[in-house]
Amino acid sequence: MTGRLVLVGTPIGNLGDLTPRAIETLANASLIACEDTRRTGRLLQLAGIDKRPLLTVNEHTEFDAIERVLGEVASGSTVALVSDAGMPGVSDPGERLVAAAAEQGLVVEVVPGPSAVLAGLVLSGLPAQRFCFEGFLPRKGAERGQRIAALVDEPRTTVLFEAPHRVERTLADLAEACGGQRRVAIARELTKMHEQVWRGPLADAVDWVADHTMGEFVLIVEGAEPADEATDQELTDALGEQLDAGATGRDAVDAVSQFFGVNRNRVYELMLARREA
Repeated sequence: MTGRLVLVGTPIGNLGDLTPRAIETLANASLIACEDTRRTGRLLQLAGIDKRPLLTVNEHTEFDAIERVLGEVASGSTVALVSDAGMPGVSDPGERLVAAAAEQGLVVEVVPGPSAVLAGLVLSGLPAQRFCFEGFLPRKGAERGQRIAALVDEPRTTVLFEAPHRVERTLADLAEACGGQRRVAIARELTKMHEQVWRGPLADAVDWVADHTMGEFVLIVEGAEPADEATDQELTDALGEQLDAGATGRDAVDAVSQFFGVNRNRVYELMLARREA
C-alpha cells in the first residue's frame, strides 16, 4: 500500500461545509495532523467520526513533526493534515510539511474545502479575475510599512486576513496609504450565523468596523487604477522639449521613459522616427 499525505479542507464556520470526501478521508486516516487536538477532536465528534490518533502540528511544532509524519507516510499510512479552519498551509501550518513530503517523493493529495480567501473575494463585488493574497500583515515595524506601501500601486484586488483587535488600525493605515476613496469589502464571520459583508470606501470603513469588532475578518481591497498610457505624440513632444533644452539623445530617452513610466525601447523608437522625420 502506498502511503499518502492528504491535505483536507475543513469548515471555516458552518459544519455543513465539511464534504463527504473530507469525512471519508478523516475517518480512514491512520493519523490526523492538526493545529489544535481539542478543536479537531470536536470536529470529528460532530461529524460522527470515531476517534482517530491526533498529532499537534502548529507553528511551533511543525518542524519537529515532519520526521514522524513522513515516516508514517513512507510506511504506507494515510496521514490527513488539517488546520483549525479552511485549507491547511494558507496562513496556517502545513507548508513546510508538504514541501518536505514532495522533496522525498511521497504522495501528496488534497481534498479541497472551504477557503476564507475565495469566499471573501467573490462576496466583495470587486474584480476577481486577477487578485493577490497578502495573508496577515506584520504587526509593526518597517516590514509592515513596506507591505502596505506595495498595495498603493497594486492593480489587482488584494485579500488580507486580520485579527479583530487589529482590524481598525489596519483599515486606518490602508486609508492613509491608498486614499480614502479606494473601495474595500469587509467580510466578517464568514459562513457563520452572524456573517456580514460591508462594502464602501476606506474612509468610512473604520467607522463601521468600530461597531463590529468581534469575529474573524477578511479584508478585500480594490486594486489601484491603472495609470493613463501616454500617447506617441505626448512622448515625442516630451523628447523635443528635452532635446531643445540641450539633453543628449540618450539622456532625453532616459528622462522621458522614467517620467511617463513607459518602456525605454518604445521611447527610443520614437526618437529614431523623430530623427528620420
